Parts: sequence; C-alpha cells; structure tokens
Amino acid sequence: MKRALLAVVIVSAALGGCNWIKGLGKKDNVEPPTALVEFAPSVSVETLWSASIGKGAGKSGARMHPAVVGDRLYVASVDGAVQALDAANGRTLWSSRDKKLRWAGGPAASDDLVVVGSLNGQVRGFSAADGSERWQTQLSSEIICAPAIADGVVAVRSQDGRLFGLDPADGTQRWVYEQTVPVLSLRGSASPLIGGGFVFDGYDSGRIVAVRQTDGAPAWSQVLSAGEGRTEVERLADADGQLVLDNGQLFATSYHGQIASFYADSGRPAWARELSSFAGLAVGATAVVVSDADGNVWAFDRQSGANLWKQEGLLHRWLSPPAIVGNYAVVGDLEGYVHWLSLEDGSFSARERIGKKPIESAPVVSGDTLYIEDAGGRIAAFRTQ
Repeated sequence: MKRALLAVVIVSAALGGCNWIKGLGKKDNVEPPTALVEFAPSVSVETLWSASIGKGAGKSGARMHPAVVGDRLYVASVDGAVQALDAANGRTLWSSRDKKLRWAGGPAASDDLVVVGSLNGQVRGFSAADGSERWQTQLSSEIICAPAIADGVVAVRSQDGRLFGLDPADGTQRWVYEQTVPVLSLRGSASPLIGGGFVFDGYDSGRIVAVRQTDGAPAWSQVLSAGEGRTEVERLADADGQLVLDNGQLFATSYHGQIASFYADSGRPAWARELSSFAGLAVGATAVVVSDADGNVWAFDRQSGANLWKQEGLLHRWLSPPAIVGNYAVVGDLEGYVHWLSLEDGSFSARERIGKKPIESAPVVSGDTLYIEDAGGRIAAFRTQ
C-alpha cells in the first residue's frame, strides 16, 4: 500500500484534456526494503553484455523495456533516443534522437516497424531496418506504456483513458475506444495486448476490456477490482499490471483486487484469487507467477488458480513484473538486483545486479536469454548455465 502512495496521481477534468498531478509521499513513510539474505546459488548466471541506452525511463513513471524481434533489440529513452541493438552483443545498429521529445511509451516492434509514444502524446513510427522516420501522429494525452503491433493494427493507450487503433502504414487513426478515468489513480497504464481478433487492456477503474481490433467496438469487459473502502486511496482499483494472453486464456491482475484468468474470446472467468498487484504477471506451462503490492512473489496453478508457493524474502523491495525463463521466475527490485527463483518451490536460485537504479519494467525473454532494463537506462543480457 505505502509504495503505491508514492505513485498516486490525481486526475482533474480540464478544458481540452486531463491534468495529471503527482502526489508523492515522504520517504520516511515507506516500509524499508527487506535486507537481502545470502544463499548458495543453485544455478550459474552468465552476463552476456550490458550497455547504457541514455536516461531510460528516468522519473517519467513509465515502465520502459526493450522489444525483441529476431536478432535485434529495440530500446527508447526519455531523453529522445530510439535505438536498435544487436541482441547478441549489445552493439548499436542504428540510433535516432529528437531532444524535443521525451519517449515514455515503448518501444513496440514488428519485423519492419518500431513505434514509440511520448509524454506529450506524440506517436512515431520508425523503420526497423535503419531507424528512418515513417510517420508521426498526435494523440490526446501522454503515453507512458508500450504500444502493441500485431495483426495489421498499432494499439496505443493514452493516459486519459483512450485506446487508439492506428494504421501501421501511415499512423492514421482507425478507431478510438474511451473509458472514464477515476479522480484518483496510480500513475501508469497497462500496455495493450493484441490477439484472437481483439485488443485487450486494463483500466484504472479495475476493469479489463476487450475491443474488436478491426473497429474498436466493445466485445466484453470484466471487473477485477470493485474499489471498495472508506477513503479514495482505499478505493484505488487500477488494473495496470502486465496482461498475458496464452493459449486462449487472458491473465490479469489489479490493485486492491484479484489475479484472474479469463477465456479470451468471451471474457468468461476461468478462476480468480484475491491479490493486490500493480506490476503484473508471467505465465509458464504450468504456473502463473505474480509480484504483489507488498513485494511477495506468488505462483498459482495455471489451470485451477491453486496456490503453489509464496516467496516472502523480497518484501517492500518494489518488485518489477516477473518473467519466466527456463525453470526460473525472474524479478528485478528497487536497488537494481535481479533475482532468479525456482519455479518448483520459489526458493532463491541466483542473484545479479545491473546497477543501482530501480528495475521497474518486466524482464524480456527471447529463447534462453533474458534482457532487463533499469530506470536509469542500463540494459543487460543474461543466460543461465
């Protein structure tokens, strides 16, 4: 709860848009992070390479992370840089910079297109081959989550509650879906997710929504969190966590709400468990792993939602969304540490550090390689041995 108070924003209606005001708490009101305990690693982790990519997300409130397509890694920074890196060694292949723009949403990438959103609401598309600009379009509000590119549409979520469908060829708007933004919410948005003919997204009202990718028409919605409580802070219900679509099931979390699995085509619930998370989850063959709002890491049975294990050794360490690579769940924390947990029982298996800045975005997995970026713009590639 206390971590969330640091990221609370008040949204007030204003002519021509919404104003977002950060309400930051005092550091001495936050629970101190649990001290890390030494352990004997059960797996060896190799650092393949590390690099600096500018200022990263900085203090924008965005969860910026790389996008991997084939043998390339695409990254963006709040100081206006967009880059393509060789995924094998971190070498820069091309770089584009506009110091007037503060990138905070993305990047998203496909075989031929890289899309990034900015704090002033501008979205640009770049050639994946050489970084040349293909198009730009202006949306209604700041963008602090990654767009999505798939199935002939670019989906972009703006912070005022609008979800846009853009043409990947020229960036023109095909459709827009709107949801009312609550007066009080956590700063951040769930990135859109495209699949099965739908665009899925989570909203500050605690609602998960599916719209048709062709025209943005609503298909279904489900409430993950009702936002109950005596105060507005207690009624925070944001569904800002990372969504996962896998084998016809949509997995989602919310703050002061639930972790749940839905049938993606209809929205019918498969299972749900009480849990508060603003980070998100990862889905493996048999388990769903989630970082909760207090810093616990949980694993649930993918089919039934039964609790498999809980790791309490990272309390109040402001964990990133998890990733699953091989037989391990991986999370980053506020001090730049990366933790590998056994998928079997949640025990600590390995630990590395990429820097001293917080890791707020989800690690990205490609094959047996894990890419992770901190808020200061340092990125590293790891592989277990």
